[in-house]
Order: sequence, then structure tokens, then C-alpha cells
Amino acid sequence: MEFCQVDGLKVAYREAGTGPAVLLVHGWPTSSYLWRNVLPAIAEHNRVVAVDLPGFGESDKPLRRYDFAFFDRFLDGFLAELGIGKVALGVHDIGGPIALHWALNRLDRLTGLALLNTLVYPEFSEEAIDFVRTLLSPDRRAQLTGPEGLAEILRAGVADGPMLSDEVIAAVRAPFVTEQAQRALAAAGSGLSVSGFEDIARLLPEVAVPVRVVYGVRDRLLPDIEDTVAKLRVDLPHAEITSLPDNGHFIQEESPAQVAALLTTFFTALL
Repeated sequence: MEFCQVDGLKVAYREAGTGPAVLLVHGWPTSSYLWRNVLPAIAEHNRVVAVDLPGFGESDKPLRRYDFAFFDRFLDGFLAELGIGKVALGVHDIGGPIALHWALNRLDRLTGLALLNTLVYPEFSEEAIDFVRTLLSPDRRAQLTGPEGLAEILRAGVADGPMLSDEVIAAVRAPFVTEQAQRALAAAGSGLSVSGFEDIARLLPEVAVPVRVVYGVRDRLLPDIEDTVAKLRVDLPHAEITSLPDNGHFIQEESPAQVAALLTTFFTALL
């Protein structure tokens, strides 16, 4: 794990390889740890950076508003700190809208885009709406951000819950042992505005770089994933799409070798 400072925040990240840059962006409630079994293969041909977004992992967890504007500024500062200009993106869960919002306003810097079980559009499932409502409720947010809630989400996020090891669950829980860290996690999962998603939907068809979509069909956390992919087929008709019928939401945990191979082929083809 490596660290840098961005706008006064300590930021953790994993980095390997040399060559054209690839940025891997996790979602909720994970961190760069999610990419640990995927990153090495991609790094055989690319400089790969997997970031712990503020509010997650080993990065600082300020109690603040985690909106699109904040994450735009953060990604600008983080990439500048690492000396990265043009970049390909690999994104998952809310890391998708966070990175897409940044990239769609900087298309001259985007070289490729890989989308994995992510939110994209402003039409949310009832499950997603209830998730945000829970995080916004002081009385209910511990149901999701506490140790039991995090373990439940992780198990629900794979097609076969018992396949997740105690080690993986402990690693995801570890950054959120304090009440402040859990409050920051709740804020980081509930601060993205509908208007930001509307901006993404409006600008997405302008993406002309290569696009790769890889998703687990049995996603109980984003049960509308097939609807999202259907819209992506319309907005990004040049996208190459692979479904993993026996996987759920956290495909990097369920099929790390297959996901690594698919993404390595995609990012290598951009060279």
C-alpha cells in the first residue's frame, strides 16, 4: 500500500506496472482491496493504480458531503499527484458514477472504459433507494455500516454467500471500527445527487473510446443490472459486453482470474 496527500487528505492506493495508465475505482463499502487479485495481471502491460477513495479503506474519512463535485476535485488532485494525464478506467458499484462524472467532463483524457456491476443512470431500483434512505437515517445507518451489516452486504453481494472467507469479510470491515468511520461511510454512500446521474446519462453517448462491460447476472445489490446493461447497449453500441451468469455483484471476489483475463485483454488492446 502506498500513500499520498490530496487537498490535505491522506490517500491510500495500490500501484504496479509501467506503461499507459489504468485507474481502478471501487464502490461501497470496499476499497482497492477489491482489485487485489485483478491488478497484477493488468500490470503486466500497464501502469495500474487502484485507489482507496476518501471515506473508504485506508484513506482519510472526513465527515463531509461526498458529492460529485468533491469526487471530481479529488480525482483531479489524485491523478495530478501521481503525474497521470490520459487514463483508462475500470469501475465498480458507485465507483462507476464517481469516475464517469469526472471522465465525461474530461473526455480528452479518457482512453478506455471498463464497467463492472455499476450504477449509471438516474432510474434507481427500490433496493438502491432504500439503501440510501437507510444511510441517511441516524437511527438506521448502523444496520449497514456496522460489522454485522457489512458482513451481510458482502455475503449478499456474491451468488454463493458462504464462499466468502472470514479473511475477506474482516479486511472490508477493518477500516470502519469507529463511529466516525461508519458515519463517513454512510455519507460517502449517500451523497451523489440525482442531477449528477442525469448529467452522466446525457453525456454518456459521447464516449467514443473502447468500452468493456463485464457483469455478474445474479446481482442482488443492484438487481436492475440487466436493465442498466440494456441501456448501455443503446448508448454505447460499440461496447463489448460479457455476462457472468453464475456471479453476483462482487465479481472480483467470485471470479478473479476470469475478470483479470478479460480486463487485461481489454486494456492491453488499447496500447
